[in-house]
Amino acid sequence: MKHILAAALLLASPVHADDDAFVTFQVLKPEIAIKAAIAAMENCRDQGYQVGVSVVDRFGITQAYVRDRYAGLHVEETAYRKAWTAVSFRGDTLGLAETTAPGTMMSGIRNLSTPLALGGGVPVEYAGSIVAGIGVSGAPGPDLDDICARAGIDAIQDDIGF
Repeated sequence: MKHILAAALLLASPVHADDDAFVTFQVLKPEIAIKAAIAAMENCRDQGYQVGVSVVDRFGITQAYVRDRYAGLHVEETAYRKAWTAVSFRGDTLGLAETTAPGTMMSGIRNLSTPLALGGGVPVEYAGSIVAGIGVSGAPGPDLDDICARAGIDAIQDDIGF
């Protein structure tokens, strides 16, 4: 009898519009992702650094990649992993580097294959949601990679309506 009553109450409950089977999300248009990547690369170049820049969508799939002509061979992988890590862990990788330092409770994250707890990855947010991640690699320090990544985001502020 209790089960019948519970089922009747459940069926009688109003269905809310947000209870459907689909979700909606936003990602950057390719042109905007490319604009952010180029702006980050040019910011680093203006400071004398040769870098690679990767922009991924909210799911970690590459939307744009640029590499300055003299950037090291490693920058493609590290820029991608920084961008991926920023969207996956929902925060900048400079902060994640501190959170996952050896001897901390979260240090095990460094043993995973894709995350890279090294500064230079920053999530791109719009209206409270992550829409992309940008990763920069090749400057002489992860703090400088971070500055260039943020310059890439600054360059698209008007496009995404911060």
